[in-house]
Amino acid sequence: MTNSETKATLSFSDGSPALEMPIYKGSIGPDVIDIRKLYGSTGMFTYDPGFMSTAACNSSITYIDGDKGELLYRGYPIEQLAVNGGDFLETCYLLLNGELPNADQKKEFVATVTNHTMVHEQMQFFFRGFRRDAHPMSVLVGTVGALASFYHDSLDINDPHHREVSAIRLIAKMPTLVAMAYKYSIGQPFVYPRNDLSYSANFMHMMFSTPCEPYKTNEVLVRALDRILILHADHEQNASTSTVRLAGSSGANPFACIAAGIACLWGPAHGGANEAALSMLEEIGSVDNIPEFIAQVKDKNSGVKLMGFGHRVYKNYDPRAKLMRETCYEVLQELGLQDDPLFKLAMALEKIALEDEYFVSRKLYPNVDFYSGIVQRALGIPTALFTGIFALARTVGWIAQWKEMISDPEQKIGRPRQLFVGSPKRDVPAIDKR
Repeated sequence: MTNSETKATLSFSDGSPALEMPIYKGSIGPDVIDIRKLYGSTGMFTYDPGFMSTAACNSSITYIDGDKGELLYRGYPIEQLAVNGGDFLETCYLLLNGELPNADQKKEFVATVTNHTMVHEQMQFFFRGFRRDAHPMSVLVGTVGALASFYHDSLDINDPHHREVSAIRLIAKMPTLVAMAYKYSIGQPFVYPRNDLSYSANFMHMMFSTPCEPYKTNEVLVRALDRILILHADHEQNASTSTVRLAGSSGANPFACIAAGIACLWGPAHGGANEAALSMLEEIGSVDNIPEFIAQVKDKNSGVKLMGFGHRVYKNYDPRAKLMRETCYEVLQELGLQDDPLFKLAMALEKIALEDEYFVSRKLYPNVDFYSGIVQRALGIPTALFTGIFALARTVGWIAQWKEMISDPEQKIGRPRQLFVGSPKRDVPAIDKR
């Protein structure tokens, strides 16, 4: 961060001395006021629930402009990366290294990731300790955190080589763990990774193949999964990314930090949104019930919410949604599911939301969660695993953000402040006086 020549002046009505604070400009986006000296100079904190107006770090990885509906990975628009930017591992390389790989760099990176896809054989015993009906996210929190028990040779966060090895291991092993969680839940044997397949094709092979018959990957479906992963790879300083950074600021090992991110992502307001969107469709039941449902959504007293529409950050159309919509129609066409009742319902609801003035005026456009839930269901992924797929995609973003944080000379252990509204200091009375 460069020195600032521009200052903001904070004045006080009680006559206290004014405070000058530097203003810093990013390469794009809002300027920030440096308030680090506020408490020392005035004895006061700022109050910002949810950190909606607070920049907790400087970052060069991902940028979002919610008003324009713009998402950039290292400066590249997500629309271009998803269409022209190659496969998911190219996006991984970009997020980790800052630039897209050339042919030789990609070959080396793919080979490195591929050689780390297996997990320690003893991990099987971890899975057997879970109930068969355990939620996949609880399984992933436990098993990802447990990776630190097996890979002691990459836990020194101050060693750049260790950080690099941990990043590769997490990206490579996450598909294996997600597939193992699925196989365990349905009572099928674990399927080992195949290094001759692409990242997404290998994941589908581990998910859907069985030892009793050959499994052939479908390139349309593989591309669809690849696009899901690219679109969800990073999303700036969201709740789970901030959790990873906060955990990492204490010096925690990278496996623990990613496990913390998974735990945060599990929340229905964050990673569970696509699961909630599909549950909503199942509750509506049929196209005939849409008018009644829409009426309830418009009724503020009904408590009924339209899931998978609108976004906290994007005040325009979610740029990922348009891409996911195209993929959704491609997958349904490929699998012949256009007449499936649930998918017909989804498309009818989409049409109304894009045309009804109530939703258009409020910019409640279908978001990426709405379409990705439909696509994942069509691919055969169970609803409970949707957030696990999200975690698989977001791992590279988390690890890139974690690596950036570790290398930031301004980074300190996270310590949010508070506005205390409890009882002031008081004495403890004897028990017979209470």
